[in-house]
Parts: sequence; C-alpha cells; structure tokens
Amino acid sequence: MKSITSKLAAGLWLLFFVACHHTPQSSPETQLQQDSNLMRYAENVVVSQMDYGYAVDVRSPWDTSAMLGRFAFVPDSLDVPLPSERTVIRTPVKSVVSFSATQWSVFLQLGEIDRIKCILEGRYVHNEQMKALLEEGKVMDVGNEAGADVEKILEVHPDAILYSPYFDGAQKNLELTGAALFPFADYLETTPLGRAEWLRVVGFLTCREASTDAWFDEIERRYEALKKTCDSVTYRPLVFSDKPFNGQWYVAGGRSYIARLFADAGADYVWKDDASTASFPLDVESILSKAQHAEYWRITNSSTTPLTYVQLGSENTIHPLFDAFKNKKVIVCDVQPTGYFEQSQCEPDLLLADFIYFFHPECLQGEWEGYSPKYYHWLEQ
Repeated sequence: MKSITSKLAAGLWLLFFVACHHTPQSSPETQLQQDSNLMRYAENVVVSQMDYGYAVDVRSPWDTSAMLGRFAFVPDSLDVPLPSERTVIRTPVKSVVSFSATQWSVFLQLGEIDRIKCILEGRYVHNEQMKALLEEGKVMDVGNEAGADVEKILEVHPDAILYSPYFDGAQKNLELTGAALFPFADYLETTPLGRAEWLRVVGFLTCREASTDAWFDEIERRYEALKKTCDSVTYRPLVFSDKPFNGQWYVAGGRSYIARLFADAGADYVWKDDASTASFPLDVESILSKAQHAEYWRITNSSTTPLTYVQLGSENTIHPLFDAFKNKKVIVCDVQPTGYFEQSQCEPDLLLADFIYFFHPECLQGEWEGYSPKYYHWLEQ
C-alpha cells in the first residue's frame, strides 16, 4: 500500500511538473506575425500587417520568452473587429507623451511634432524647435522618468505614452492615465541599424509608413556601403571607450552597440571577445592592462564646457598613462551641442562615417569624399 501511494504521489508530482513547465503553443496569429515580420534589424519588436492594421509585439530583452506588450495599431478609418488579446492604439495617434528624445525627434523630422504633447527632461533639450514649443507651452515638460507628473499627463488625455522600459517596472504608476503604455525599447537594441529601425514604429503610429520606410532604406544603404569599404582593410587599430564615473569604470560589452560600430568602422575593440551586450564594471588595473597600448580612446562628454587634454589628465592620474592620451588620439563627442542623444540613433551612417574618418580616412570615397565628422572630433589640446 505504501508502495502504491508513493508511486501515485510520484506520478501526480510528475504531472504537476510537466504542467508547470509546459511551453504554450503559439497562436495562429502569433505564428503568422513571426513569419511575416516587417522589421529587418530590430530584435525587440515584431510588426506584421493584419486585416485590422498592424500587430506589434515588443519583446523583453531580459526574458526572451516574454513580451513587454502586445498591441494592435488600427487606422481610424477602419471599421473592423478588434483583437481582444491586444491593446488597441488607433492611428494616426493624436496625442502622445514621449519619454525619450529618440522618440519625439522622429515625430519632428516627419513633420508630425504637433502630436507630441508632453516630454521629459525639457532642460536638456538641444533642438531649437522643441525648445520653442516648450517655451510656448505647446509641449509640456512632465519631469523625469522616475517621477513623471501623472496629473500633468492627465491634462492632455494622451492616446499613448511611449516609455523606455526598465527591468524594475517603474512605469506602473502611468497606468493611472488610462493611456496605452507602449514600451519603446529602441535603446536596448545592440546593433546600429536595429536601433535606427525603430523610427519605422513611429511611421506605423502616424500612418507615415511610406516616409519612414524610404528614410530607413536610405540609412541602410549608406551604412552598408560604408561598412563594405572597411571590410578589406589590412590594419585594424585597437580602440577602447569611456572613462571612470564616480570612481567606477564601466566598459561596453563586446556585443554592444558601440562595439559593433567600432568593428564596422574597421577597428578592433579592446573587449571584442567579451560576449555581453551590456556594460560592466572593471577595476582600473584591468583597464590599464588591456587598454594602455590601444591606439584610440573614444569618450563622450556630457559637460557644457569642452573637454581638453589638460582637464582629462587632471581628472585621474591613470589617464596620462594610456598611449592614446600620450599620442593625442582621443576622440570625443560633446553630447549636448551635437544633440547626440536626440538624433544620432537615426543617423548610424553618420556615426559610422565619423569613426571611419579617424580610423580609415582613405575609405571615405564617392559620396563621402571630403566628409567632416558630425558628432566626434579630436580632443582639444
């Protein structure tokens, strides 16, 4: 009897285990969407055309089996049955809250900026048109992502809030607005063309697909042509990136966005053999042992004053020990005056051309002949 009871218990436990670990089958619509994905480079969003408009799934980069959201973009002009399992966003969206400059800058370039009603961190805006809209009260600054002003957002009755998803789920309080919360996961893409392709999502939201498709096609053409010119270079200079911040030095992983740009520009990144896509901290000794003899050093400068060799050398006693410092081969991007965080994501071809200008200027031929870098420059003396 004891043996039978034990076997029965074991059998029930097995059934429970299988049930809990069973992977659900994809629905017919999900499978159709995967098979007809309109996105070519972006990994975190799947878009497919349906009878009702577009099915849009935003994947979680932290759990590839999960979704951050499932949406149906449905044109206002269509009177069709709506999918019950998706959050419906009627297009073109009329009232949008944008949590990132990489979102509202696309609306602006499309001539659709009137749809943007609120943004975050207005004091950091570089674009003159957006500055004017903020000053005139046509666009409201609603704080920062950690504490967006929900009451102000409610005043504009937004159709959608485009937020930047974080692992901690800090966007929960936004549900009080009643707007569709769309996780705009562009910054989590690890390839330059993958990030840039998110501009097409704005095209779907504004019913400007033809414009954004043509825009992205040209970006892709220029980027791939530039990359091809560096495929056959015989010398690949060694480059490292970033500098200590608050006593901690974070370096980009070997499969990261910036690592891909370096590789496509014909350079070898110091941590190219690392398999991570995110940044990770290293101690100063490890940095020095790997990067001391690198030929180039890339830095972004968020200060309102230009960075110089004198300042860089005074910030940390380790800085003058790098060969790139000694040989005056430090490349810097002043993020505020260049509007780097507002528009560079949609200009990966120009970012690539910038790096080629420093690493392999002889490769800038044809339409790129005589090119002057837009975002990066040699560090000042």
